[in-house]
Amino acid sequence: MIGSSTSYGGRESVSFWSGRNSALGGFVNLGTPPATPATPCLPKFRDAMTPAYWDQATGELAAADAVLRRLVGQHDGLIVGSRGDAYSTLARAIVGQQLSVKAAQSVWNRLCAELAAMTPVAMLATPGERLRACGLSGSKVLYLKDLAARFDSGALESEAWSALDDEAVISRLVEVKGIGRWTAEMFLIFYLNRPDVLPLDDLGLQRAMRVCYNRGRALSAARMRKLGSTWAPWRSVATWYLWRSLDPIPVQY
Repeated sequence: MIGSSTSYGGRESVSFWSGRNSALGGFVNLGTPPATPATPCLPKFRDAMTPAYWDQATGELAAADAVLRRLVGQHDGLIVGSRGDAYSTLARAIVGQQLSVKAAQSVWNRLCAELAAMTPVAMLATPGERLRACGLSGSKVLYLKDLAARFDSGALESEAWSALDDEAVISRLVEVKGIGRWTAEMFLIFYLNRPDVLPLDDLGLQRAMRVCYNRGRALSAARMRKLGSTWAPWRSVATWYLWRSLDPIPVQY
């Protein structure tokens, strides 16, 4: 299972703020509309939006924390959107693991051309050798099949996740082969718009906290957790602004 992050708010094992692919396989700069091939299986983006809690969160964080007050003043708020439903978002995350943006997009395009639709049923019906011919490794084929089977059987029911707390959603997602805690946390922040997620394994967050709160010196996980506790119940928002301190260009997936 992929379970560690080496990114600035990016994909497990690969940085995306530095220009590589993201954990969810589709973070893009908001200034440029995402390029999508003309294939029937690609979903449309959801309407971009700012979460309803954002103004309250930024106001409370700015009042309590001088670093965040500066960052809130420098950067616009989060706008979120999606390449599609929960299944296709997670499938794209798996496809993009360990690949550059260009390579991940190429494999995704070939996969979309191969499948009649990006659905669990279509994935399960496609032989593994045809999936591997799209550029997928054998392990990724197994991961995608496992994800599809869980959605198809109802073991993963994204419609029910709004009623679950963050840890319950994470627990369900990390049961899927190829999805670790970090990917689940990014899914919570960007897809489900959960306001209080603190992804301590994210190297971008670690770096930003070092620079902004400890003069660039290392911080232990315990100190990061203690500092992050002061941002509750808006730790996703604080994380987003700390990412902005490393790269001012906001993203969506």
